[in-house]
Amino acid sequence: MADGSALMRNEDGIAAALGVLKQQFGERFQTGEAIREQHGHTTTWIANQMPDGVVFAQSTEEVAEIVKVCATHKVPIIAFGTGTSLEGHVNAPAGGISIDVSQMDKVLEVNSGDLDCRVQPGVTREALNTHLRDQGLFFPIDPGANASLGGMTATRASGTNAVRYGTMKDNVLSVEAVMADGTVIRTSSRARKSSAGYDLTRLMVGSEGTLGIITEITLRLQGIPEAISAARCSFPSVEAASKTVMAVIQYGLPVARIELLDTQVVRGVNAYSKLHLPEGPLLLLEFHGSEASVEEQAETFGMLAAEDGGSGFEKTATLEERNKLWQARHDAYWAMLAMRPGCKAVTTDVCVPISRLAEAVTTAQAKAEELNLFAPIVGHAGDGNFHASLLIDMDDEAETERAKVFVSWLNDMAISMDGTCTGEHGIGQGKRPYLVKELGAGTVNVMSAIKSALDPDNIMNPGKILPL
Repeated sequence: MADGSALMRNEDGIAAALGVLKQQFGERFQTGEAIREQHGHTTTWIANQMPDGVVFAQSTEEVAEIVKVCATHKVPIIAFGTGTSLEGHVNAPAGGISIDVSQMDKVLEVNSGDLDCRVQPGVTREALNTHLRDQGLFFPIDPGANASLGGMTATRASGTNAVRYGTMKDNVLSVEAVMADGTVIRTSSRARKSSAGYDLTRLMVGSEGTLGIITEITLRLQGIPEAISAARCSFPSVEAASKTVMAVIQYGLPVARIELLDTQVVRGVNAYSKLHLPEGPLLLLEFHGSEASVEEQAETFGMLAAEDGGSGFEKTATLEERNKLWQARHDAYWAMLAMRPGCKAVTTDVCVPISRLAEAVTTAQAKAEELNLFAPIVGHAGDGNFHASLLIDMDDEAETERAKVFVSWLNDMAISMDGTCTGEHGIGQGKRPYLVKELGAGTVNVMSAIKSALDPDNIMNPGKILPL
């Protein structure tokens, strides 16, 4: 598990930058240990690597000022939104300055007629949807956590609605970004398509702060459906549930969400969320559309599920019941933690072609059992993406080593199936060793060339994505 600790600190440059930023930003520049530790926060087993200072920026112009100071003194810069990333993205392996954009939290413009909006990076997905609700619009990307839209863009986030509405790459029309020399660029217009030059929007989406700091995002919106219905269905095995998912996709059923929970997760969710779901592999679904189409989708799904042994199929259109069901899915992380108190949850994700999902999940379950690990699995089954959450006693060195073996094996297994080592968490530090395995040295060398051209001093989130 390489963590970027081989990067060298620029002690003189950091000291100089700290002095300048303190003078420029006063109380909005902090160097206290507690706040620095918060901004080196990581939800993996990678050690916390604190920045040397944290600046709370309030505008694009301020971000540009900070970047210029850091560029002058060759000091690393790490963007910070809400800190919900899972692969060490906000760590500062060579020290430097964390730019906290949480105070850049304005919805700048909503164009309801064009179904788009422009937001600052600190706006969270929940805040945006609250703002949009009275206009009959919503933003569909839902990674579970109430993440910032800047962070979601930078990590190319996905989530439960991806099977119908796509991922961040499909829903970002344009970004404004501050590049490594302090230059401010806008990557595109609001037009829904363009053939004008390189697609810099797609370059910035998923760049994890290694090429620039995103300061505005133009997002595609959706109309709130006329009707929404949620459903659940139990299966005799994960394999049977996965076969139904494959049938749903091949049939062309336009489900909005289709989530897989294994038996361990269902058991934890029942205890944590006070539900009474049958304790076996479970699919949770959501259908969007007109009243008639939602009803038709549910009926078709029920037919497909029955062919694979699905049982206990229930649907509901009431808001309260739908929210209860999906809140239980979003609380799965906390439910799993409660199943093994005192342990740390290390969540890792992979994504495979839909046709390999059943094989991948059942093989992962068998590997966890072989290694004597407690590793509940949930999945955004509609696009072949699943998460294994290992509950680890971090004081047990042998168990921790077995967990590392499992994570490495899982990444290699997904790649061997022509899948990816990360469907939505991003590379960060934790997944970096697998990038060359997945894409090949030639492809990664092209990425490195782009990084070197745009950030020759390697100050933009160094130690992430690319091999050291």
